[in-house]
Amino acid sequence: MSAGGSKIAIYGAIAANVAIAVSKFVAAFFTGSSAMLSEGIHSLVDSGNGILILYGVRQAEKPADAQHPFGRSKELYFWSLIVAILVFSVGGGMSFYEGVQHLQHPSPITDPTWNYVVLGLSLLFEGISCFLAFREFNKSRGEFGFWQALGRSKDPSVFAILMEDLAALLGLTIALAGVYFGHLLSNPYFDGGASICIGILLVTVAIFLIYKTKGLLVGEGVDDTTLEEVEALARQDHAVEAIRRPLTMYMGPHDVVLALDVDFHDHLSSNEVEQAVRRLQDSVRVKFPDFKRIFIEAKSITDTERAPLPADSAGVSPQI
Repeated sequence: MSAGGSKIAIYGAIAANVAIAVSKFVAAFFTGSSAMLSEGIHSLVDSGNGILILYGVRQAEKPADAQHPFGRSKELYFWSLIVAILVFSVGGGMSFYEGVQHLQHPSPITDPTWNYVVLGLSLLFEGISCFLAFREFNKSRGEFGFWQALGRSKDPSVFAILMEDLAALLGLTIALAGVYFGHLLSNPYFDGGASICIGILLVTVAIFLIYKTKGLLVGEGVDDTTLEEVEALARQDHAVEAIRRPLTMYMGPHDVVLALDVDFHDHLSSNEVEQAVRRLQDSVRVKFPDFKRIFIEAKSITDTERAPLPADSAGVSPQI
């Protein structure tokens, strides 16, 4: 997915959540619905989360400098982790607390009309936001199924926004059920129970986001299939005698560092090894364009001394 595409989904989510949050708080004020108040908190948190992710995307786009020689792509992962913590603490925690309070001190819903109007509009706006996020998600998932692609995604501006939109739609459905059955049966406990369910939903989404962003933040690498393909690609070069398992790390959604430890045939000259190193770098970049930085530590089978080779066109200094 392009950066512009992911920003469209983020802008759509922010706009929808701000409008929905205001309407939900107004409805909660007039009706006293606990589930509606929880949904208002949910939408307000989602609005702030969208802003934080958008800030992370912009920070990650800044070029490398002396203090950040590898760029600042990981800022997106940092701010996404903050978003996950906010969803867990503010969204999930306050919704759960509000639900418990409503169960302890129940108050019946006298007129649910406001709730139905706001929930209907919220479902419409959240549906549009979710459609935009899902459309951008589909552009990058390839032939993988939804859940498999979601698990493989390394772009928080994609999976975080999509998960929040899906959680919002499900939360609205829960709130609608709580208001409807609470009014139909004159039982305010349905409303409080719906608020607790929304809190549990948000906590579940937050745990998923924390799990995803934590792995990327601490240095997650590419999947085993990609590693095997890189290793097989290197072994195809006639100059390669042996290669150790490649080392990789995501710096950003489309910015991966690759380190290769290669043994070349001992009859090769230093110039021939240098050519082989560049050949390997070019072949890997053609098939895996996300490998923005490729470091190759090369040595002869009979020579354990290693000295730096000239840097390549991308500024990478291979070694022999």
